[in-house]
Amino acid sequence: MGRATGAMLGLAIGDALGKRTEFMTMAEIGLLHADWRQLPLPKKAQVTDDTQMTLALARALRDALAEGPLVPLRFEVPLRAEFVEWWRSPSNNRAPGMTCLRSCFRLSTGRPWQDASDIGSKGCGANMRVAPLGLVRELTDRQVAGAAQLQSGLTHGHPTALAASELTAFTVRWLAQGADPADLPARLRAHAEAQRTRYDEFWLGDLASRDHFGSPEEFIARGWQESLRALDRLDAALAAREHDADPCERTGAGWVAEEAFATALLCFLLFPDDPVAAVRRAAVSSGDSDSLACLAGAFAGARHGEGAWPQDWIERIEYRDELLALGALWD
Repeated sequence: MGRATGAMLGLAIGDALGKRTEFMTMAEIGLLHADWRQLPLPKKAQVTDDTQMTLALARALRDALAEGPLVPLRFEVPLRAEFVEWWRSPSNNRAPGMTCLRSCFRLSTGRPWQDASDIGSKGCGANMRVAPLGLVRELTDRQVAGAAQLQSGLTHGHPTALAASELTAFTVRWLAQGADPADLPARLRAHAEAQRTRYDEFWLGDLASRDHFGSPEEFIARGWQESLRALDRLDAALAAREHDADPCERTGAGWVAEEAFATALLCFLLFPDDPVAAVRRAAVSSGDSDSLACLAGAFAGARHGEGAWPQDWIERIEYRDELLALGALWD
């Protein structure tokens, strides 16, 4: 079925769809595309920094696992190197986020990643790139949770960024394992409640000490509480079932991590059996359209596999060969 391949292709396809509509209002998008269900993939299907950073994480994950079981240092070393290489690359010209740029500069100086992290930022750069961690079947739940938070922490150290990254990774993981989409909201809520005061020092080290407000448990609890509120908004939006409304009006514009997660998941859950509609719905939105559609594409691809996507879209997506190779590795 190729669920890992479907997810890797889907995130890039969604990213390329949303690249053209990011920073546009719904009215402006409507002037170009009267029917959101017909939004075309550009002939030159270029992606943004979302896919570039996802590929950086995926390569680091592949290299770390080639050395043995996934543990913090074994993952952090190649991930730091990949992020710094992305920061330096001339191809890093796709409107990258300022938090990622500043943090990657600090990572390039060799300082501990906890000092390079922006502890005040919960931007969606934290979780737009996390999908590969949900695709590696041999990882334990603790490895997925810890690595998802660590990869966020290299740039975005806010507790909500950490929590939303973990929820995003587990959504991909559960869909790739065959979970019923209808069960996801309740399952995610139960996961968030169970993790609410669990600070994993093995993976995060002393990151919480940079916050200066309360204990590590209180630090991480703030992130889970915000994520639970995002799940509240998701539940209300699903109850309304407004397929043709701007999803950002219900669950947020997606510039921050918990909103990116909730709004992308809303778009997928509105169209769980129509992956193309899911990514188009996310791309035709008033918020961070490329990140929303990137995550919606990862969710839909993990659910439906490689066959989710039109063949002519696959053939012209940027970074196609690398996306297919990584997908094949984890399938």
